Amino acid sequence: MKFGMMTFLETGANQNGPKISDQKRIKHALEEIVLADQVGIDFYGIGEHHRNDYAASSPQIILAAAAPLTKRIILGTAVTVLSSDDPIRLYEQFSTLDLISDGRAEMIAGRGSFTESFPLFGYHLEDYNGLFTEKLELLLKAKHEEVINWSGKYREPLVNQSAYPRDIYDLKIGIGVGGTYQSVVRAAKLGLPITFAIIGGNPLNFKPLIDLYKHTYKEAGHDLDKMEISIAIHGMISENVEDLLERYYPVYRDQFEKIGSERGWNNHISYQNFLAYVNHGPLIIGNQETVVKRMYHMIKGLGIDRFIYQMPGSIMPHEMTMESIKTYGEIVIPALKELLDEKE
Repeated sequence: MKFGMMTFLETGANQNGPKISDQKRIKHALEEIVLADQVGIDFYGIGEHHRNDYAASSPQIILAAAAPLTKRIILGTAVTVLSSDDPIRLYEQFSTLDLISDGRAEMIAGRGSFTESFPLFGYHLEDYNGLFTEKLELLLKAKHEEVINWSGKYREPLVNQSAYPRDIYDLKIGIGVGGTYQSVVRAAKLGLPITFAIIGGNPLNFKPLIDLYKHTYKEAGHDLDKMEISIAIHGMISENVEDLLERYYPVYRDQFEKIGSERGWNNHISYQNFLAYVNHGPLIIGNQETVVKRMYHMIKGLGIDRFIYQMPGSIMPHEMTMESIKTYGEIVIPALKELLDEKE
């Protein structure tokens, strides 16, 4: 069982709460990665976005800056928006990151739940599904074949071309999904690791999709020892739970209501709604005992291999985030490992 964390590098722009400059948020992220490495967290992921409320348009650069500052933590994306990027260029960037970090790079590729990168880089939303399918094929070909011969619909063909530098560590490439049947089946058939982003409802409702992935993976004949299933869930840890809830609620509400307004949703989040998410839904917020209990329940209920804690999921004071990371690594993860070992 592995434990990670992730962030979108939230800045609080266009929200009613606190704001932070992009420069400061990026520097804070580097401090988070260093601390996560020191306290034994296995993975740190940055989700690519091209918006003024996130400072994460170039995760690979931030992760490369973190590589020489860390020793063991996996440095990854969560996710890379593959549909609006060039797969060959991505392979070269992540191969470089893998070489810099001595084999600690990971790409979680996704179609992107935000769509701002499509017009920004000259793609059409009507090609949303086709772009991802084609680019994933080319990305995997670039990883496995030094001489590339390939043709597709959305870019010029490649004839006897190569991407450099070549990775020597078997770059880890997985798929991030929001819960669509087709995405789960595709990842399983390809034998790729999968990460479920859980942002709504009861997390245990994802069990049928996880079972589908396991069944399809096995039917495709892949090595079961290499199967990896992760979930990503928002939350934070503090012994002063009342203060944490009071700080977290307004920025969480503002962020998700803003996203909802952009997408035409009517999703006002009352404080009662928020507390329901905390107690039974996709938010794990509380003291260390509460967090251990809820994480253990999800790990056992879903049958996963890696838990990725998204903190902060909204802009929060840096010192609270650092304390949450420290508690997660030094107390929560060891307690969960002990519980899991006891129940084996």
